[in-house]
Amino acid sequence: MKKYNFLFIILLGTILSNCGGAKKENNSLFTFDTAHFKEQYQPQESIELNLLNPNSKEVDSVVYFVNDAKISSAKGLGKISFELKNQKLGYQNLKAIIYYEGENTEATDRVELVSNVEPKLLKYTVVNTFAHDTASFTEGLEFHNDTLFESTGQKGNSYFRKYDYKTGKVYKQTNLDAKYFGEGITFVNNKLYQLTWQEKTGFVYNATTLKLEKTFTYKKDIEGWGMTNDGKYIYQTDGTEKIWKMDPATLEMIDYINVYSGNAKIKSINELEWINGQIYSNVWQKDAIAVVNPTNGSVKGVLDMSGLRKFIKNPTAEVLNGIAYNPKTKTIFVTGKNWDKLFEIKVSE
Repeated sequence: MKKYNFLFIILLGTILSNCGGAKKENNSLFTFDTAHFKEQYQPQESIELNLLNPNSKEVDSVVYFVNDAKISSAKGLGKISFELKNQKLGYQNLKAIIYYEGENTEATDRVELVSNVEPKLLKYTVVNTFAHDTASFTEGLEFHNDTLFESTGQKGNSYFRKYDYKTGKVYKQTNLDAKYFGEGITFVNNKLYQLTWQEKTGFVYNATTLKLEKTFTYKKDIEGWGMTNDGKYIYQTDGTEKIWKMDPATLEMIDYINVYSGNAKIKSINELEWINGQIYSNVWQKDAIAVVNPTNGSVKGVLDMSGLRKFIKNPTAEVLNGIAYNPKTKTIFVTGKNWDKLFEIKVSE
């Protein structure tokens, strides 16, 4: 078995392909010529866009769009070639507005752009092991000013706490109202941001006092899962293959990427951590961490964390979840929901 396929199994359990061809939305006058469309493309490729005119209409011009961005125009039914190298991974929605005989109409279709990156199997070494509260249904884990913060889920038992991971001493804990299921946290611009799962509600706290300053409603119809930041923008997950980019000043979703390992979407992206320009991500229900390129969503590396399971003694322990990078020690801390251990690790290729 190729290593590439082995990494698929780590992330997905089985190799899930998203093949199936283009989604055709034909109209009666013009359609994209899909005879030479491939089921999937890679970023180094280009796609030939050409229209069929079965009713022999007299065409004046055509304007082409990809993902609603105009890419070209042509006189008559002239074909164009579109390079995919600068597109985000995922489905590319194709549209042509055709001007003919004093009228206009649209033709639409789509193709899928997948990753051409072969992920590396990364190695890790356990540096230290610490006790972890088995009552903590871990959703978020992050260092702020050398101190570890953790957020938890479950309605009626959701909170975030600031504590000494070496001794377990809790410095401060903030409990959520019982109607909320707490999710990920992140610190940026001296604020602590926290998500909830299905309540479409987030919270903004003062990072120093931990007092609540603002409650906000999600601007997209999504769930709240994991969070991290690059020092300027927040990145958050919603349980799909998407990682959303949010402006913390306006709380607006300004962009997103789709996470792909080779030709497969990696769904259920969960807790996130920004480490040296890459996004480390838990994959829900998998003892694995994917290292994601934040620009295009390609998985660059995979950490198989299944070896940690043998150290977990709590019989009610659930999935791996929780990644925190300590810039002071340059080590990564990982744990899971109701795990009795917190692991400090170093990662290498």
